[in-house]
Amino acid sequence: MTDSGKQSLVIVPLSNGESAEMENGMSEAALTESSGQQEPKLLDACEDKYDGVTVELGNVPLDVDGFVSSLTVSLSKWAQQGKKGVWIKVPKNHANLVPAVIDEGFWYHHAERDYVMLVYWIPKSPCTLPANASHQVGVGGFVMNDNRELLVVQEKDGPYRGSGIWKWPTGLLHQGEDIFEGAIREVKEETGIDTEFVEVGGIRHSHDAPFEKSDIFFMCILRPLSFDIKMQESEIAAARWMPIEEFARQPRYQANELYKKILDVCIATFEKRCKGFCAVKLASSSAKRPSVFYYNDQEVNDANSLNGAVR
Repeated sequence: MTDSGKQSLVIVPLSNGESAEMENGMSEAALTESSGQQEPKLLDACEDKYDGVTVELGNVPLDVDGFVSSLTVSLSKWAQQGKKGVWIKVPKNHANLVPAVIDEGFWYHHAERDYVMLVYWIPKSPCTLPANASHQVGVGGFVMNDNRELLVVQEKDGPYRGSGIWKWPTGLLHQGEDIFEGAIREVKEETGIDTEFVEVGGIRHSHDAPFEKSDIFFMCILRPLSFDIKMQESEIAAARWMPIEEFARQPRYQANELYKKILDVCIATFEKRCKGFCAVKLASSSAKRPSVFYYNDQEVNDANSLNGAVR
C-alpha cells in the first residue's frame, strides 16, 4: 500500500506518562477528561524478529469503538518503539472488527477457514512485509510395475471429466506435508495402491493456477508395494494398470510438448538412464522438525542418502 493510501498515526500519551500531540492539537488527557472515558489500554502483542508485532484476538467479546481506541494508542506506542509491521489476526467470531480496522489503514494479507490476517506498515519507507503465498504445490505419482505397466486413472471431475484421458494420480499438498508424503498419499487415496518414494523425476513451474497464483508440480517416481486396485469412487471414474506403450500413444502425450517430456523423463528415470532427486531428512536450527533436502546424488557418495526410503 502506498503512503497516500495509509491513514496518518495519531500520536497520543501513553500509560507510562509519555505524551504527544494529536492531529487536532488536543492531548489525549484533555479528551479523556472532557469525555469522562477511561484511557484506552494497549493491545497485547507478540514481537517478532523483524521489528514487527502480532496481535491475536481471543474469544473475549470486544467493543468496536473500544478496540479502535486501543489500536490507535498501540500504534502510537509501536511507532515510538521503532516497530514496523503490525499483524492483526482476526478470528471469525470477531469479524465485526474487520471494517473498522481497515478504516484505520490496515489491509488484507490472507485468510484461512477461521481467521483473516490484516497488516499495517508504520514507517514512511516502502513496505517490506512478505506478500501472501504466491504458489500452490502439486504432486504426481509415476508408478510402474515390473511388467512395464503404469498405474493410471480417469477423473470424475475437473477438466478431464468425460474425456477418456488416462493420467497418473495427482493432487495438491496438504499444509505441513512433505513432497514425497503427498505423492504417496495421493496414489493411495485414488487407487488404493501402497508405494514407496524413489526420487523426484522432475519439476514443472507454471503461472496459470486458480486465483492468479503460480504452480509448482513435483513428478515423483514411486515403487509399488501392492498391486490390487481399490479406486476412490468419489473422485475417480476408473483406474487400471496400463502398458506404458498404450499410455504413451494417447494424443495428450503425443501432441503436448510438456507432457511428452515429463513422460520421457519418467520412463528414463525408471529405466535408470537418468537420475532424479533423492530425499534426505536433515535437522535445521531454524526449524522444529527436520527438513527434507532433495538433490541429485549421482556423483555424491553420501552415506546419509536414503536411496528410495525417507527416514
